[in-house]
Amino acid sequence: MEMHQLRYFSAVVDEGTFTGAAERLHVSQSGISTQVAKLERELGQRLFDRSGRHVRLTPVGEAVLPLAKSALATLDTIRHTAAEFADAVRGRIRIGMIRGCSIPPFLDTLADLGRTHPGIELSLHEADSDELQSDVLAGSLDLALIGYSGPVADGLEASVVIDEPLAAVVPPGHALDQAELHLAALRGEKILCLPRGTGIRAAYEDSCRRLGLDPRVDLEASSPATLLRLAERGAGVAVLSTSSAQGAGLRAVPLGDAAAHARLGLVTRPNEHSPAVRLLRLRLLAAWRAEEGVSPAVPG
Repeated sequence: MEMHQLRYFSAVVDEGTFTGAAERLHVSQSGISTQVAKLERELGQRLFDRSGRHVRLTPVGEAVLPLAKSALATLDTIRHTAAEFADAVRGRIRIGMIRGCSIPPFLDTLADLGRTHPGIELSLHEADSDELQSDVLAGSLDLALIGYSGPVADGLEASVVIDEPLAAVVPPGHALDQAELHLAALRGEKILCLPRGTGIRAAYEDSCRRLGLDPRVDLEASSPATLLRLAERGAGVAVLSTSSAQGAGLRAVPLGDAAAHARLGLVTRPNEHSPAVRLLRLRLLAAWRAEEGVSPAVPG
């Protein structure tokens, strides 16, 4: 006895004719008839009364039908269970994250992956972008969210998720509270910025050098929120990305001639993605695509 024979038998009952069963299962009518006849021979009993236009179950057929349907349901359950295990993604993902990151799509995706794939173990390491790139290259991290301006380190591939211009952040009424500024207008001001190894700092320094300006920074802090609080208190002009410059009632003035942008991206080693890393990377990129039109703050 074979499972497809039980499936053919059940389909004939459901459709009322061999022709209807053949059409539903995309099998020839002769194929259906042959297999049902073989099943009857193996059982030594007639399952159908074929004397009328529509086949009818014999008493044996009526007794066998619920058992056949139960067997088919069990088979489907077995296949579904096996498919779930085949599709299950397991393993450990070592994730790097730039310091000060509070971007909802990134954090939400990490939390969701832990709930939906309990077979995946996540570990998280915070550092500056240069250190994170080195760790991914060395193989101590599988994937990292970094801030950067120019190309990423050789041997890495990057997927840009946010690309933003720079802004100068000042209190309302400040002399630089204008519609737009050039970087040269910041000369004579105390400059507040993130540390080296962050995308915003790299974009600021690259842009200054392209214009022949000194990329001076007088005070640095690892958190955009700290820089905003310092700017609010008159400690200097904070240079940040446009989205991370929002808040605290301050003015974010675009730096029109800042050629380099602050970027946030996912870096991995090419062609070395485990199924778990591929899944996380795809989910993170999908989360940011879903957030298009919303400007989450770039932390570094």
